[in-house]
Amino acid sequence: MRMFRNRTTGLAAVTTAVLALSLTACGEGSSGVKSSGPAADSAASAPAPAQAEKNTDTAKGAANGKNASTAQGAGAAKGSAGQAAANTPVCTTKNVAISAAHQGGPPYTHIVLTAKNTSGHSCRLTGFPEIEFLESHRENVPPVAKSKPATPVVLTAGAPAYALVKLSDGGRTENTEPVTDFSVTLQGGGGMTAVKAPGGGIAVNPAKWATGYWTPELRNGADDF
Repeated sequence: MRMFRNRTTGLAAVTTAVLALSLTACGEGSSGVKSSGPAADSAASAPAPAQAEKNTDTAKGAANGKNASTAQGAGAAKGSAGQAAANTPVCTTKNVAISAAHQGGPPYTHIVLTAKNTSGHSCRLTGFPEIEFLESHRENVPPVAKSKPATPVVLTAGAPAYALVKLSDGGRTENTEPVTDFSVTLQGGGGMTAVKAPGGGIAVNPAKWATGYWTPELRNGADDF
């Protein structure tokens, strides 16, 4: 009987030790030392800082390359348009009809010149209209640089182009002179023609007058003066 008690005591001690080891292993898992699962797998699969920076640089390089290609394409298109315009004959007063009309008013401070291609082929309008309002002022009306269009003006058969012309500030005390007709010269060897003033006559102030460049449409900054 004494030997049986000692054996029972030994078995109890072994069982207690096994339980203690099991509890210790469970504690390690709950503290995250040996944790596993979706969160751990996500952390393991996340790119290292150096790799993330490399990926960002790659994306930036691709974007910059795309932007450069777009800019090159736009430049090539603009160059092609410029080359086509250079090969188009200059418009002359023989194939372009020029007329004048009031713009806004009264008071009538601006007129619009319209140059319509009356030929059966395309032609190119160069620069701005050289206008001479008064015989006493031999110099041409000065152009407004900001009204110059970004691309050459090519008129297809029947198409118009426009140029806004400032006459005065519209003040009652301005020193203006009456004009019933005036001359317009097309640059590039296009020749000169006489144009009738709208409404039977206009009042011009040599200190204020100015002209815009020829443009396919007025609402592109050409009428902002």
